[in-house]
Amino acid sequence: MNWIKTSLSGIVLLAVIISLNTKFGSVPPLGKFFDPDAGFWANAETNAPQSQELDVPGLKDEVSVYYDDRRVPHIFAQNEHDLYLAQGYIVARDRLFQMEMQTYDAAGRLAEIVGPSLLNRDKQTRRWGMPYGAERAWQQIQNDPDMLAVIEAYADGVNAYIDELSPDEYPLEYKVLDFAPEPWEPIKTALLLKNMTRTLAAGNSDDRTSNTLAYFGDDFVNRFFTQDPELNDPIIPPSREWDFEADIPEAPDSLYVPASAKELEAFTTEEGIGSNNWAVSGSKTASGYPILANDPHLSLTLPSIWYEVQLHAPGVNTYGVSLQGSPGVIIGFNEDVAWGVTNVGTDVLDWYEIEFRDETMQEYRHDGQWKPTSTRIEEIKVRGEETVMDTVIYTHHGPVTKVESRVNEERAPAYHAMRWIAHEPSNDLKTFYGLNRAENYDDYVAALKEYTAPAQNFVFASNEGDIALWVNGKLPKKWEHQGRTVSDGTDPNYDWQGWIPRDQVPHIKNPERGFVSSANQESAAPDYPYYLDDDFAPFERGRRINDLLEAMENITPKDMQDMQMDDYSYYASTFLPSLLAWTDTDSLTEKEQTIYDLMTQWNYYMDAEEMAPAIFRQWAGNFYRAVMYDEYETTDALLRYPSRDIFVEVVKNDPEFSFIDNIETEARETREDIATATLKESVSELTNAWGEPGDRWKWGVAINNDIDHLANIPGMGKQNVYSSGSSDAINATRGGNGPSWRMVVELGPEVKGWGVYPGGASGNPGSPNYDSMIETWRTGGLFELNFFQEDPSEFNYKISLKNPGSD
Repeated sequence: MNWIKTSLSGIVLLAVIISLNTKFGSVPPLGKFFDPDAGFWANAETNAPQSQELDVPGLKDEVSVYYDDRRVPHIFAQNEHDLYLAQGYIVARDRLFQMEMQTYDAAGRLAEIVGPSLLNRDKQTRRWGMPYGAERAWQQIQNDPDMLAVIEAYADGVNAYIDELSPDEYPLEYKVLDFAPEPWEPIKTALLLKNMTRTLAAGNSDDRTSNTLAYFGDDFVNRFFTQDPELNDPIIPPSREWDFEADIPEAPDSLYVPASAKELEAFTTEEGIGSNNWAVSGSKTASGYPILANDPHLSLTLPSIWYEVQLHAPGVNTYGVSLQGSPGVIIGFNEDVAWGVTNVGTDVLDWYEIEFRDETMQEYRHDGQWKPTSTRIEEIKVRGEETVMDTVIYTHHGPVTKVESRVNEERAPAYHAMRWIAHEPSNDLKTFYGLNRAENYDDYVAALKEYTAPAQNFVFASNEGDIALWVNGKLPKKWEHQGRTVSDGTDPNYDWQGWIPRDQVPHIKNPERGFVSSANQESAAPDYPYYLDDDFAPFERGRRINDLLEAMENITPKDMQDMQMDDYSYYASTFLPSLLAWTDTDSLTEKEQTIYDLMTQWNYYMDAEEMAPAIFRQWAGNFYRAVMYDEYETTDALLRYPSRDIFVEVVKNDPEFSFIDNIETEARETREDIATATLKESVSELTNAWGEPGDRWKWGVAINNDIDHLANIPGMGKQNVYSSGSSDAINATRGGNGPSWRMVVELGPEVKGWGVYPGGASGNPGSPNYDSMIETWRTGGLFELNFFQEDPSEFNYKISLKNPGSD
């Protein structure tokens, strides 16, 4: 019997050993993970970093990297090659996992790491042509020896770091997900930049607008999607005169009406993804020099999307934030100029309904001819399962998607091809390479000419006193409203007809009002001749910024910092007085009356300590749904909803608006009926969710700000960040979205900058610098940026990078 017991014990032991070294679903191999020498314990940073010398193959000379007290690296190199090689190496030391995951996502390779749960996302990424677009960009970059050298040097630096890692030194996420870093190919930089194009320029509502047009008609679409709100204040002010003759394409004789009730694939964009930027001239500042401010609004993650750095070498000295995987500084300043960006939101993604000759899809109809398609085979590896082969058909428009009807299962599926700016050959990094070295306005304009996508509002200020803003990127020439509905893929009149000339895109330099600004609102006034889009951000943030700047004089950097934290809600100020006026107070209970009285005293600021913001958001949302949802839910088709600013304007100005009446009841509802009913509904919902009015009703709780780990690994994020702000306020913080980098720069003989982002320099959850700046960010503080003109004599610690063969 002893041999049986011994055998059973051996089998159990073997099973335990195998299980501890096997990954089950999202659970890492526990034996490896808890190994005290090589597991997650090995990632804890328990000692203060010390100065050291490191061997980095490929360097031509020694590079000095100085770290300040926030662990921001200041890289001083003796030549450009070493500068970017060192940047790649240093960024990889802090953010390797983030660099890899972003490019795995852009390449449609997440299932390769995580497993079948992300296969559909990978398929969608491939079917949208993301790798195809990156390949075209990389071909363009290879034709530019200077940029090719920069990107290859950066890749060499990343690989120098990867090559020196042993498994016990892998970043923690590699141990959680149980995989190893792979060599960094230079094309990954192109993939990273295409991922930003997807984040910022993949929005589209072609199918929803087509469906809405079919269900509610031209008048409805014109009223809600064509007309601008009265308070709209465009980026380029109406005072700007256009002194060119626009070459506008000819529209077709009759507009194409696609089959309705289709649903096209879309990557969702969270409300709050946008940005603010502005620059004020010296005529409005206390110093007499321009001040520039920028706060791009993106999904907030740990690690942060941005990496703060200074880059110093002969011919360049620049400071700001970079994207992990991309050389140079994306938003920042140098000794002469400062720049920042916000998203433009132009319509650069159109869907075309395709007519194929037969089921083989080898030919499609266009311009009266049958033209050949091309085929791209996407090989998608899936962890733990067989590789998936996905065939994607391409027309001259782009990749083709099969679309099923949502409301009529018997209707044959349609096929739609995508024309998207992300597929254009591009060399966008050259713009930032030029901005990093710019000395004046002319250098800024020259740098912008290299930029393709995603279109950005580039704000600018210089020591020479100039301020400017260009709505910049490759913008397709279109006839009025071209591409806002699904287009006819057989008719060449629906094709993009080239590009708006660079000198004719909306832009302005040194306006009389003394400032420039953007907040994702409409690019230009109606007299701008080219059609750009009908779906810009609501007017609220842009209007508030311009109102404040118009009234300000003797502006200081502190004024700009305070302004970035402004949480005044134009949405509340334009809507709440009407809701209150429409409410039948005689029908309110005692608690409802108390809430009503509280709302009458509110000043429209979305302050964390106030209950009114949470009540308003619930009430306004319920009112919107009560007016719109009964009509919209009469069909399963996806429809386009009006933006909140035009909705408020229509409901306030037109008490007879037909949608106010609930079609599901016999009575004819009025605004008064709905305002009263939705106030009662909101009080009830908030009470059920949070109990009686008190601390849990405060906006800082209701705002629901979570800064999650970028791979959503539990325990590696920061939950319930208590803060003020709102998606419609300048401080556009809400629900995991918001200012991902706040920066203020004062130009002058000695350029000064201030900045913060919600995270820390390190991507290691075991480091004290992983989330060290969140509290400062939450409370509106900015750190003064250590912008050194020469090798600093004071620093926290220093790393010397040397080629191992140089000794």
